[in-house]
Amino acid sequence: MSGGVETTQLQVNRSYQRVFADGETIFDEGDEGLDLYVIQSGRVEISRSGAGPEDARRLVARLGPGDFFGEMSVVLGEHRTARAVALGETTLLELDGETLETMCMEQPEIAIRMIQRLATRLITAERKLAALGLDELVGPLVRYLVSLMDESGDELRVETSLRQLSVGSELSLVETHEALHQLMDQKLVRLDGQALIAPDRAALASALTRLARAS
Repeated sequence: MSGGVETTQLQVNRSYQRVFADGETIFDEGDEGLDLYVIQSGRVEISRSGAGPEDARRLVARLGPGDFFGEMSVVLGEHRTARAVALGETTLLELDGETLETMCMEQPEIAIRMIQRLATRLITAERKLAALGLDELVGPLVRYLVSLMDESGDELRVETSLRQLSVGSELSLVETHEALHQLMDQKLVRLDGQALIAPDRAALASALTRLARAS
């Protein structure tokens, strides 16, 4: 979105700059996702937590001037799924959802450039997905689903969303979508409205065992 968000009167009135020191956290996982950020100067590192409390964080991206981040939480109205940290002194333009919507309506070129950036990210994610083996893709989701099981009943039923599955399995949304379809093709899970159902707990646990042996 470089060059697409200029200092107009609209932005002066409805948005503001924020300066973050080196190493300062801009937002963390679980925070409310109320604002989108555009990098005016400096750099930002995006990372997600590891599978366990002592595991190293997983780098998602390093972004520079002209890049934007935090848009998914604003659009979907959900909490942050990653941590954003300033690398060096960093100046950001902070836009809430209402301001962003107004800007896109009054300056359509901003919306177009955002769509172009999001499309580029999707293409990159799909290329990474193509490079993953089946075990690397399905394994994290199966492990997460198995971790939700209790001792009662044969069927696992959980009210969830694609984003919640993404966070729990530590996969991207694109990867989670593909992994979910792989499990559905194998009849290990099915969807019932907003609920994800694993009708055969033993089969799901067995799939996890097979994946562990293959790794």
